[in-house]
Amino acid sequence: MSGIEWVLQAVLLLLLLAALPFAWRLERQLSALRQDRPALQAGAEGFAEATRQAEAALVRLRATAEGAGRGVAERVAQAKPLREDLRFLVERAEALADRLERLVRDARPLASGAEPRHAAAPVPAAAGAEEAPRSQAERDLLRALRLAR
Repeated sequence: MSGIEWVLQAVLLLLLLAALPFAWRLERQLSALRQDRPALQAGAEGFAEATRQAEAALVRLRATAEGAGRGVAERVAQAKPLREDLRFLVERAEALADRLERLVRDARPLASGAEPRHAAAPVPAAAGAEEAPRSQAERDLLRALRLAR
């Protein structure tokens, strides 16, 4: 053997000696892993079961959300005619309120003894509104206005 071969073999021996502690540590960790195999397998099975339960919960949640969505859609469909009725009633109430306000404004001079501003002109009905039966409050107000003259 030549000197170069001796040097190469010595370097190889040093590298093997340096790798020896790493090999022992790896062997200990592998044996610990082999001993914990049942626990690791039980953990994997538990994880798989938790995954199945989560998927089932998502299916139930999706079904619940769809049912709630249908319920909301039905309620909205029921509310649309009511919204139209309320809009009509509000428009009618505004027209009646305007009319009542004009009557009160015209009656104030009568109460103080002065001549009304629009005595000759009748109070016009609200635009687009039919002459509806008068409520008891309107009849009482008109009676009071006539008596005040």
